[in-house]
Amino acid sequence: MMLPPRFHLHGLTALLLLLPSANGSDLLPPTADIPAVIDHYVDAKLQSYGTAAVAPTSDDILLRRTTLDLAGRIPTAAERTWYLQQPVEQRRALLVDRLLQLPDSAFHQRNELDALLLYNRPHDREFRNYLLWAAREDRRWDQIFRDLLLAQEAEGPLQGATQFLKSRIRQVDDVTNDTAVLFFGVNISCAKCHDHPLVADWKQDHFYGMQSFFSRTYQTKKNTIAEKLFDEVKFTTTAGESRVASYLFLTGSMAEDGTPEYTDEERKAIEEKVRNAERKDDSEIPVPDFSPRRQLVELALNDTTDLFFAGNIVNRIWARLTGTGLVTPLDQMHSENPPSHPELLDWLSRDLQQHGYDLKRLIRGIVLSDVYARSSEWTSDDEPPSAQLFAVARTRPLTPYQLAVSLQVASRNPDQWPAIDTDGDWAKVREDLENQAGGWVREFEQPGDNFQVAVDEALFFSNNARIQDDLLRDTGDRIVGCLKTIDNDDQQIETLWQTVVCRSPTPEERQAALDWLTRSDNRTSAVQQLTWALMSGPEFRFNH
Repeated sequence: MMLPPRFHLHGLTALLLLLPSANGSDLLPPTADIPAVIDHYVDAKLQSYGTAAVAPTSDDILLRRTTLDLAGRIPTAAERTWYLQQPVEQRRALLVDRLLQLPDSAFHQRNELDALLLYNRPHDREFRNYLLWAAREDRRWDQIFRDLLLAQEAEGPLQGATQFLKSRIRQVDDVTNDTAVLFFGVNISCAKCHDHPLVADWKQDHFYGMQSFFSRTYQTKKNTIAEKLFDEVKFTTTAGESRVASYLFLTGSMAEDGTPEYTDEERKAIEEKVRNAERKDDSEIPVPDFSPRRQLVELALNDTTDLFFAGNIVNRIWARLTGTGLVTPLDQMHSENPPSHPELLDWLSRDLQQHGYDLKRLIRGIVLSDVYARSSEWTSDDEPPSAQLFAVARTRPLTPYQLAVSLQVASRNPDQWPAIDTDGDWAKVREDLENQAGGWVREFEQPGDNFQVAVDEALFFSNNARIQDDLLRDTGDRIVGCLKTIDNDDQQIETLWQTVVCRSPTPEERQAALDWLTRSDNRTSAVQQLTWALMSGPEFRFNH
């Protein structure tokens, strides 16, 4: 069987002996390790382009990068000491496995999925509680998809999953396209009024076919999600032909319409019950035997050829961890926009599907690859290569939660963290950090393409009293208070740099800091200003 167009090979030199995969394409065997597969396909393309990758980054930068990506914060000085004490050959794997087991991992995954899935209603408590519960329970991606699309009323945190549909269902076009974009990597909005003018893959039939899965969904007066027992989507083609949409998925697969036949009297009675359910708290809510949304879930999860569902989340996780998708833009997965590394996307998608949509396993594999560990510095005089070659790491802005939590870590007295071997004490500490960060995240912009630090953020760091009164206050629980207890200037500077930017200062930085401290009349103020300079600088603001 041929691969779908978006997975076709474009000039990639095959290396090693490739074994046939389940769908007949030539891929590395499914038993291969994820990091090895990533490095194989990326290095093969670099070789075909005659481009050399940069060297691995330093231990300090890799520690910071990995902790930000897996824990949503910078590492503490104690974690840095622990990491550098581990055997060189094992320290990366030990670090990754430790971070994925810490409570931080669930908080960070919650924050990332919240920003992705409910961007139209940020900071929704019920939805965030659901996502945190799902991350702590290691709920797999296919189950989260079911939770959100089926929107079944339940007790406890699962109830928050209904917010995905509740926030969109009043506009059926919104829920149609958002579902296609967020779960399948396909923006079909251009196919509403006509077949897509640039992409032959997407016809009006696809847009209205996807819409038909949601056209029966409504919100009751009881604030629950329900489905009507019958309805149909009609549309007019550009040729003027009137059609009734089929239950058509993006792959071309269709669900049979299982709607029972109703007499006119039965239809009128059912319609009246639906109207009452929308207007009255105590009304009976009709429950259909046939659920179009459930059919959509099954069609998506039973797709073993095009892999829209698996491929989309692989592409988004890859972009989260590297700064660039295998397919860019992330919502344009179609034949006219092939992946940079088609075999890699195909292999990772199939691997994710075959291992039960375990996102934690996928994330672990990516961050243990050589590709992930590359330096972000391009030192050659030549123009840097395309970001989609992954020859050099991409500098990425921190998300609001990454920045807010990291500020809390950087401003705290480093002597007050729990010992590295008492991770059980960390759960309450991490929850407190998350709660403290919640009061700061609204000050920072969710980064998108071509991100630049906003004027509002720069003014916040320069003028807002919270910076001085919280982060820089002269108390024993803060870094400023800690530094005051250190008599040695050189040790003060070393402690400050390790705490805030997670490394030792360069000789030039050390000398400049010493000069600043020795010529200042107000020692506490000088320490605060040094601390502020590091926290508000670009090195802190970005993951590099």
